Amino acid sequence: MKSITIKGSQRESVGKKATKALRNAGMVPCVVYGGDETLSFQAEEIAFKNLIYTPDVHTVVIDLDGTTVKAVLQDIQFHPVTDRILHIDFYQIFDDKEVSMEIPVRTTGNARGVRNGGTLRIVTRHLRVKALPENLPDFIEADITEMKIGSKMYTKAVESDLYKIMHPENTVICQVRTSRVAVADEVDDEEVETAEGEEAAAEGEEAAEGAAEA
Repeated sequence: MKSITIKGSQRESVGKKATKALRNAGMVPCVVYGGDETLSFQAEEIAFKNLIYTPDVHTVVIDLDGTTVKAVLQDIQFHPVTDRILHIDFYQIFDDKEVSMEIPVRTTGNARGVRNGGTLRIVTRHLRVKALPENLPDFIEADITEMKIGSKMYTKAVESDLYKIMHPENTVICQVRTSRVAVADEVDDEEVETAEGEEAAAEGEEAAEGAAEA
């Protein structure tokens, strides 16, 4: 998984007045949990742009005056009116300890059912997985190419030895639903080509017989 570095500095005061002053100065108060002790720091709001305002997920390297801490985003609070970042919680991670994260699901391929007029419905856009930090994927790929009308894809179809999916096996990722223009009986492209070839050959034989009788 890709990583983003955020530069900040440790907070000397964590009171309400100090926190308000930080926000007025364009800084974001943050806390890192999960280590030997809770770590409070501050960073410029713009530093979180590529971490928060993106559909991708990242691990984070927090650089505090040369001291680095690896972490993942745990929680974020926004102002209810302005949507400015009010506070961010991080969870410290270690190379030899598994961590849980919400990973986006991306579909690939063109489903057979969609080619026959069905519609694809994405049910689950993120899956929580547990793995060592180095095995966390940027996204989970779901190949929908062979899905027919009425088919459903479950989490079992995207399992990996590198991570554990923290959802029941009957969790639906996506499905192909029928529609008014859907073809009732799905036929493989090869079968269609074979049928068209046989029909053309039959028409050719009929034409030849007609010419012979004339």
